[in-house]
Amino acid sequence: MNRFLLLLMMSWSLLLADTLPRKSVKKFVLSGKTIEPGSNVTVDIELPRLYSTPTKLSVRVIRGKLDGPTVFITAAIHGDELNGIEIIRRFRNLKILNQLKGTLLLIPIVNVYGVMNRSRYLPDRRDLNRYFPGSEQGSLASRIAKIIFEEVLSKSDLGIDLHTASHHRSNFPQIRTNLDNKYTMKLAKAFEAPVILHSEVRDGSLRAVGQESGVPILLYEAGEALRFDEKSIRIGVEGIVKVLQAQGMLPKYRNQKKAKNPVISRNSEWLRASDSGIIRTIKGLGDTVKEQEIIAYIYEPLEDKNYPVKAMFDGVIVGKSEIPLVQEGDALFHVARFRDLSRAEKKIEYFYESQFNEDDLYEFNDSEAIE
Repeated sequence: MNRFLLLLMMSWSLLLADTLPRKSVKKFVLSGKTIEPGSNVTVDIELPRLYSTPTKLSVRVIRGKLDGPTVFITAAIHGDELNGIEIIRRFRNLKILNQLKGTLLLIPIVNVYGVMNRSRYLPDRRDLNRYFPGSEQGSLASRIAKIIFEEVLSKSDLGIDLHTASHHRSNFPQIRTNLDNKYTMKLAKAFEAPVILHSEVRDGSLRAVGQESGVPILLYEAGEALRFDEKSIRIGVEGIVKVLQAQGMLPKYRNQKKAKNPVISRNSEWLRASDSGIIRTIKGLGDTVKEQEIIAYIYEPLEDKNYPVKAMFDGVIVGKSEIPLVQEGDALFHVARFRDLSRAEKKIEYFYESQFNEDDLYEFNDSEAIE
């Protein structure tokens, strides 16, 4: 009888072992420091000194109590692109992260030197996002890229890289990815930015070396350099949560809203100025345009001449110049090709500012989770 009970107890223990969640046992080390499950800590990684002044890359590491993927989220690889800094700040304070499975590596400021100088570039005028995977014996950009590659990317399963448009331009919130990659396409849809744009990788970029290393990276582009844009920030925070939910790293909620369908475009082009002068725009970010439709005028300050700027095909404006002064050949409007304009308008409607009067992130803090 005692032997029967012992066998019964052993069988019951094995059954529980297969049904109860298992605690994380994988060891995770960052910059020589072991991060225990359930931790929420900041790790400072030493960077090359700036005129003998110590400089550090600060990484917030959030580990769940249970195993799961490792995901990095980076911002300000270009030092004047600030939206991502605020996106990460808001994201890391969400209560939903208490239920995280896996590990998050949050780096709100990658290009520390550029942020200090309000510059896109490093002090040597190099673009950090052209020097991955980097080299320990190379330029300042190469050395920083090497540190990020070894300490962050190589330890991750997925990345989300946050950007804005370059100086004096603005971008409509969009995810850029390879539409032919089923995995990243699925995650791009989960992010629920209003536009998904097919984008080839650029040599030396973080996304390119991630692809070569088997670490897919979503690129979120939204807003303008050296500015905060509330709509772009909120979409970004929500998007990160939804991608992690799609990965099974965060729970979904009973009252979670129905998924939004983005506009998906495989091709886009910059419309350039055919004349010099001052531009008066008629269409803005997120607006649909028809082929040969006038979307702006260029006029001469002391003359009565106006030069129309016409759309080259049907599509959606996903980027534009913010400088009124234009020279012949300047890039004015970035248009994503999309033929069904009425359908595109319906998809984009819910992303207008009026739809963000209330905090759309409330469910991530206060709602009941589905176990």
